[in-house]
Amino acid sequence: MTPDRTNPSAEQEPATGPVAATTGRGAHAPTADLPTTGDSVAERDADARALASTLRVRILRICLDEPRTNKEIAQLLGKNPATTLHHVRTLVARGFLAAQPARTGARGAREVPYLATGRSWTADLGPGGQQVLLDAFLEELSAADPASVDMGRLGLRLDAEGREELSRRLNEVLEDFRQREPAADGEPWSVFVAIHHDTSRDPR
Repeated sequence: MTPDRTNPSAEQEPATGPVAATTGRGAHAPTADLPTTGDSVAERDADARALASTLRVRILRICLDEPRTNKEIAQLLGKNPATTLHHVRTLVARGFLAAQPARTGARGAREVPYLATGRSWTADLGPGGQQVLLDAFLEELSAADPASVDMGRLGLRLDAEGREELSRRLNEVLEDFRQREPAADGEPWSVFVAIHHDTSRDPR
């Protein structure tokens, strides 16, 4: 699965490997005139560096459903706007966030909202990318109502064919939901899926 995956209207975030999580795509995010992902090693490395931050992954999630200004992003993350602005600019430069038409704020100031473009769905986070996604997931999970969390853990013993089938079928389910139109009256949900080698049960 590719890095951080989610519904086009439910922020997903990135990673490498058969099954990963996602950053997400805005329902109305523009996709034209954006840098092409993975055209060269240099481009892939630049994308990986831009996404090698738990804070940036969370910013993408926040900007999935609706455009958010830097001030709004900072408030939602409990950060200083000066801190988040650096990360916002980095994501914009790599095409992971797109600036939307400016609007007038409460005090008449010009504000620029940003929307996730969905490029993180196919981006490669590079070494350590899975840990970035996991850290972002744990931060978001800690803020969720425990009653809303549906979680399970399963140990399996599979050959190569079975492992590939499991990964493929999980990806098919996520891709199916990702392609669906977001429900107008729906609530935001997040999904994190991972398959890993269980070293604790490996006699080798």
